[in-house]
Amino acid sequence: MKAEFFAIDVETANPALSSICQIGIASFRDDRLFSSWESLINPEDYFDPINVSIHGIDEGDVQSSPSWSEVYPVVCDALQGGIVVSHTAFDRVSILRACEGNGLPHREFRWLDSAKVVRRAWPIFSKRGYGLANLAAHFSIEYRAHDALEDARCAGEILLRAIAETGLSVDQWFERVRQPIDPFAAAAIVRAGDADGPLHGEVLVFTGSLHMVRREASDAAAAAGCEVDASVTDRTTMLVVGDQDIRKLAGHDEEFETSQGGGSDRPRPEDPYHRRERLPQCDGAVACAQETDVAPATAGGSPALRPTSSPTAALGHSTADTSPPFRSDLPSCRPEPTRSGLATPAARRRSRSSR
Repeated sequence: MKAEFFAIDVETANPALSSICQIGIASFRDDRLFSSWESLINPEDYFDPINVSIHGIDEGDVQSSPSWSEVYPVVCDALQGGIVVSHTAFDRVSILRACEGNGLPHREFRWLDSAKVVRRAWPIFSKRGYGLANLAAHFSIEYRAHDALEDARCAGEILLRAIAETGLSVDQWFERVRQPIDPFAAAAIVRAGDADGPLHGEVLVFTGSLHMVRREASDAAAAAGCEVDASVTDRTTMLVVGDQDIRKLAGHDEEFETSQGGGSDRPRPEDPYHRRERLPQCDGAVACAQETDVAPATAGGSPALRPTSSPTAALGHSTADTSPPFRSDLPSCRPEPTRSGLATPAARRRSRSSR
């Protein structure tokens, strides 16, 4: 089925998201740009010099332009029943705020965030680099940034490339963007322990970065008898702590933060699950395998614009680290006792062998 959707973008006069001063809509049919429409809008608000420096629109450009109250009903008629694409939620939220500020009923559309699509379609853009300007350069799309119609067209062109790259239709992308960027990595890894294993009865949780594939570590732990759970609960009896990026932990040392240039002088609130002291760290998978005699696996400035016609006619309208928080009252995989009443794996094994 050929892709059919609208891509939309707005520019604002000042930091208030409701201060829309330009709108652009690009209509795509049969996997190509079909038509487009744009209009300046009088936001009936001030223009911030920073915003003007970005898009080049000022008070003089919009003096004779329609207000949002005049433009929005026509836009709704043009977009009725269609899929509306925006790059990030900025445009969707701006339209909502402009409707609220003007006392207009907000019309619900089927919104698709093309930035979310990009982050899932191409791994190199999963964490950074998914802004329109960078994407346009990467995909050799001719593009003038911060013009509403150009931004809308570029977002639509990028979505078409994502559809071609992945084979997913627009409707399928609606479902895909609701899933994690990497659904396989984010899937919970749980295992039932071998009843004959020396650690049968233990409930183990891995956290942090291990020196071996987590699935392999989970398989080794299960072979040793451990039930492997996805997160820490009151059933957890063993916590294997891998390497941690301390900058991502709540309660990490302000001295470290300051030395990295990203710190704050304000003390952090105390949290029983996030302690200031460094938690013991080890290669949990290897330690677990050694304790249980299971061999570890190998680690592997825009000119003023005016609408040429109504948008309905012009557009030809037809119908992050999910690791659980640490609990300092749980045993680590080091060979010393860590809490009264909880012995180390080796001690538990000796206790079982003496029964």
